[in-house]
Amino acid sequence: HVQLVESGGGSVQAGGSLTLSCVASKYIGNEYSLAWFCQPPGREREGVASICSIAVYADSVKGRFTISQNTAKNTLYLQMNSLEPEDTAMYYCAAARTVYAGDVLGKNQYEYWGQGTQVTVS
Repeated sequence: HVQLVESGGGSVQAGGSLTLSCVASKYIGNEYSLAWFCQPPGREREGVASICSIAVYADSVKGRFTISQNTAKNTLYLQMNSLEPEDTAMYYCAAARTVYAGDVLGKNQYEYWGQGTQVTVS
């Protein structure tokens, strides 16, 4: 079992930046696929970015967001630049041992979730 704890959310103005962090309770290294999801108010949770051997991004964040991990610190990051009001959402990190390569941003692929951190862009 893996516990995930996100941090780094907050309120920023449009055009600003935030870096989200997600600390895992155990070594995740290359044994897990990792991802960030967002859930805007009143909408379904949707994939933002995932990382395993390569990084994959939703079209809406390509060129603005960067996913990375520090395996020594068991930490996943999401660097968010050029933030837009449409990025306002609760952001969750997720992990899974096995993810179907054709659906790495599908929420049903992931079995471990953090509690979320709120990002508000005005």
